[in-house]
Amino acid sequence: MKTANPAPLGLFGFALTTFLLSMINAGFIPGTGLGVVLAMAFAFGGFAQFCAGLMEMTVGNTFGFVAFCSYGAFWLSFALFVEFFAKDVPGVMVGWYLAAWGAFTFVMFIGTFALNRALQAIFFVLTITFALLALKDLTGNAALGGYGGDLGIVTAFLAFYLGAAHVINGTHGRVILPIGG
Repeated sequence: MKTANPAPLGLFGFALTTFLLSMINAGFIPGTGLGVVLAMAFAFGGFAQFCAGLMEMTVGNTFGFVAFCSYGAFWLSFALFVEFFAKDVPGVMVGWYLAAWGAFTFVMFIGTFALNRALQAIFFVLTITFALLALKDLTGNAALGGYGGDLGIVTAFLAFYLGAAHVINGTHGRVILPIGG
């Protein structure tokens, strides 16, 4: 029996949740829409992505296991933080939280060097996204958050493309959407 590829589930969970939050960070939709992001972060970005990571473990994909479980946990922690703790936490701590995720993302980016170009692009842009969002909170420069939101949208589109490539290429049994290696 052939095992299904869990990567598209994780990629789509990451892409859609990242897109919604990034639309707020970039200023394209108001912050009053954050409740929708939190719901997505709990269910799709968090839980479903974490499950995809566990499925990656069963097929022996260490990178996919670590990436999907970690970013699933990121979305769960983000939603819990916003819902229950944000009002009591200084912005500089949020900056350090984002900087820590940026450092982790940079390590994962280095791991993509052995993988496809589409995945490399996702982790490259995501590293910069986290850096900009962290610097926004660490320096108080709100413009950096807007730029981080813009790059978050790019990250989301890249992840969506790779998820679509996995589904479409896998379903058709041939490369329709190239991923570069």
